[in-house]
Amino acid sequence: MITIEREDGLIVVGVFGELTLADVKRLEREVPGERAGGKPVALLIDLRDMLGATIDALLEDIKFARHHSRDIRRVAILSESPWPPLIAWLEQFFLDAEVRVFDDEGMARAWLAGEEP
Repeated sequence: MITIEREDGLIVVGVFGELTLADVKRLEREVPGERAGGKPVALLIDLRDMLGATIDALLEDIKFARHHSRDIRRVAILSESPWPPLIAWLEQFFLDAEVRVFDDEGMARAWLAGEEP
């Protein structure tokens, strides 16, 4: 399950339990896309309560990243797990955005706002 909150130029995504295909498709609808004339957004993705993901969700996430490569300017991933650095590394092949992993939400938000922590 995911929660999605919109702030000025920022989309905050919280993942709880297992990430599913329906969750990724819901996120896809929230990112404006350049065809819609939207400005690139920043994403704050909180994976601290994520327990896992289905294979179809992971594959859809790759398609999402490729489709929205210019619609996202920065991605901050919040996690205490060893997996997100690998995810961030892989995402950089599909996104034009900078991707970083944080364990502190304040530092993640500062970086997304352009302030170097």
